[in-house]
Amino acid sequence: MSAVSGHDISLLHGSFPVAMQVIAGFALIIAIGLRSGRWFRRWLPIALVVGVALAGWAYWYIQSEGWADKGNPAPLMLWVWIALSGVAITVLLVSWRSARWWRRGIALTAVPMTILAGSLMLNQWVGYVRSVQSGWAQLTAGPLPNQADMATVTAARAERRGPTMTKGKLVPVDIPADASGFRHRQEIVYLPPAWFDSTRTQLPTIMMIGGEFNTPSDWIRSGNAVEAADAFASQHGGNAPVMVFVDAGGSFNNDTECVNGPRGNSADHLTKDVVPFMVSRFGVSPRAQNWGVVGWSMGGTCAVTLAAKHPELFSTFEDIAGDMSPNSGNKAQTIARLFGGDTAAWEQFDPATVMSRHGQYANTAGWFDINGMHRAGSGAITSTGAKPGAAAPVPLSDQDRAAHRLCEIGAAQGIACTVQHKPGEHKWPFAQTAFTSALPWMAARIGTPAVPDVPLPR
Repeated sequence: MSAVSGHDISLLHGSFPVAMQVIAGFALIIAIGLRSGRWFRRWLPIALVVGVALAGWAYWYIQSEGWADKGNPAPLMLWVWIALSGVAITVLLVSWRSARWWRRGIALTAVPMTILAGSLMLNQWVGYVRSVQSGWAQLTAGPLPNQADMATVTAARAERRGPTMTKGKLVPVDIPADASGFRHRQEIVYLPPAWFDSTRTQLPTIMMIGGEFNTPSDWIRSGNAVEAADAFASQHGGNAPVMVFVDAGGSFNNDTECVNGPRGNSADHLTKDVVPFMVSRFGVSPRAQNWGVVGWSMGGTCAVTLAAKHPELFSTFEDIAGDMSPNSGNKAQTIARLFGGDTAAWEQFDPATVMSRHGQYANTAGWFDINGMHRAGSGAITSTGAKPGAAAPVPLSDQDRAAHRLCEIGAAQGIACTVQHKPGEHKWPFAQTAFTSALPWMAARIGTPAVPDVPLPR
């Protein structure tokens, strides 16, 4: 669903996150309150020091990993709740033996409640889980909407059920990693209604890549990409691109940035495992002109890098709020973490370097999406509603600078590109909006049947 339904509880807006913070604060106050003056003088300062130290460590870690920039700062309350979690843990430990049973229970409750409050603030910052229902589905790996197995979709195609279908099907697949050796999770393929008409020609394909912390289903559960594709297909006689939701990380917190390195040969998996598998198993077009790649956040960096490195595989890309280059901290940290200290290997996956060294591209085009505004007098739509040409009150983000610079470098090498600014924050709802906006252009450019040409916006 594109929005949180009436019977579901939002984790990004509304009263639930606020209520959980109020309950957590109340539990912590009771756990601390009504103690002796000696206890307050001895243990409360220690608890506060532990809390501040924990928040300071978290701030350092997030900055060192390159997860935040001045255009997407973490909210103040995230650090507050991290600190209060440290306070709650310390209070529980230092007073357990002397506290009465009811205070022990409250102190024990305050720990998970403060951690929950901090987690809710973290989620509001990144926008990863939209609602309680979607969070539970992700946690339990519940079935996806319109999910089917390979035998079912193969039989449906043989019976040419496409003209009677109003929505596509999702098929979990186990893609062999013979070429890459990359250990990955089960991936997912979206088949539009047109695929089930076996008389159709080979359909185009879009590779879908999520963010740094991800599962292959994120674009489906959090980005609502299937809903967008189904809506598009319903307007074009069942025609839409096939989509493959790939696993670029191998695990939830393995930040590969879609490169080959100590964290795994992710790039080889995407190019040497996934693409041939899609051609052989689902009969999609093998031609680069019929392949696109879309990525969000880290995946946006992956998208532009894959298209720049492999014009023989991908002709079209959409980079949604990606970085200038693979990012796992600063440049030195990134080279050490992702490439084992090999600068030459980093250069092979730095899109600016790749494009500059490649020379002229014959048939590559890209769409960069940035949330919010970018610079004064630009005429861009702004997240605060500023009119075109007005001064921009929001700071220039790293992703904005990256999009404009990469588009400039690409244009000099023959890549047709645009940078589009839309209202929103660096969260999954923005990724959904960006993908939905660019889908008609991408679907047309990669040759989706019955889809008229859509010019690249300027």
